[in-house]
Amino acid sequence: MKDGATVWLPYHRNQIPGLPDRLSYAYWDGTGPLPGDPADVRFLVGIPAPGAERVLRPVLPRMRNLEVLQLLSSGYDHMTPLLGDLPAGSRLATGRGVHRETTAELAVTLLLSLCRGLDRFTAHQAQGEWVPEVHSTLVGKRVLVVGYGAVGAAVAARLSAFRCEVVLVARTARTTPAGQVHGAAELPVLLPTVDAVVLCAPLTEGTHGMFGTEALARLKDGTLLVNVARGELVDTSAVVREVRAGRLRVALDVTDPEPLPAGHPLWSLPGALITPHVAAFTDAFPTRTTDFIRRQLHRYARGEELHNVVLTATPAEGGEQAA
Repeated sequence: MKDGATVWLPYHRNQIPGLPDRLSYAYWDGTGPLPGDPADVRFLVGIPAPGAERVLRPVLPRMRNLEVLQLLSSGYDHMTPLLGDLPAGSRLATGRGVHRETTAELAVTLLLSLCRGLDRFTAHQAQGEWVPEVHSTLVGKRVLVVGYGAVGAAVAARLSAFRCEVVLVARTARTTPAGQVHGAAELPVLLPTVDAVVLCAPLTEGTHGMFGTEALARLKDGTLLVNVARGELVDTSAVVREVRAGRLRVALDVTDPEPLPAGHPLWSLPGALITPHVAAFTDAFPTRTTDFIRRQLHRYARGEELHNVVLTATPAEGGEQAA
């Protein structure tokens, strides 16, 4: 990092007090004209909204001196098509952990809503109908949390407060202070034993479509499925079939495709609850993201290792190499 290095931010500088003075800042939120020459940018913070890849696609190839591309999302799978445009030596960092509390909060909210039948009561309310119904409770239920990262750990902690039996799954098995974490290879055995599943895993080659026809069929009748991870973890057609048959009930904050098109059966299917990818987006979002940006830029200005660096671009691998 050189003194005066140019940083493009999706927030005005006065919205992030305490930024290091050694850097030069410009505001760009993906709308309107560029604030300068993209070739001058050393540190770019992506826009804090879905669709960052569409905004960056025409600009990133012109940022030939870029050192850091800082995303504000937990994952970076949506950036895969653009990785070849990163200059050699540049680093890609994510916002992993920044939104874990709000994402976990929505995951548990969706699970509770399914469990207590809030989707059905809302439908009755829209018709002006007083229809008492008996639904389930989370107390004592066995809940499988798939993906034991920042969000998965936060979900597990909240479920423990409801006296759930939480079963943790990650890519590889391990023992943690929170208990045993099962490996993904154990899913076929675990799926028939649980009352609910919460998906928190990142989208990778290994997780793409992991909840397809076969996995969903292993779930017992009445199982609840919540997805706050990526829509592509789930086979949408298979989910529609299972929900339509009345075997499963689902709450999805993410879908495949996304946005969910008008007329898609998930919009009106009884037993399906849809929220439009809003887990991270609360009134706390600006504070959490700007605090994280400030910390990252101070580390950058001091030449320290950045948080959440997921890859460093190299010409030999078309711009990609795991860091």
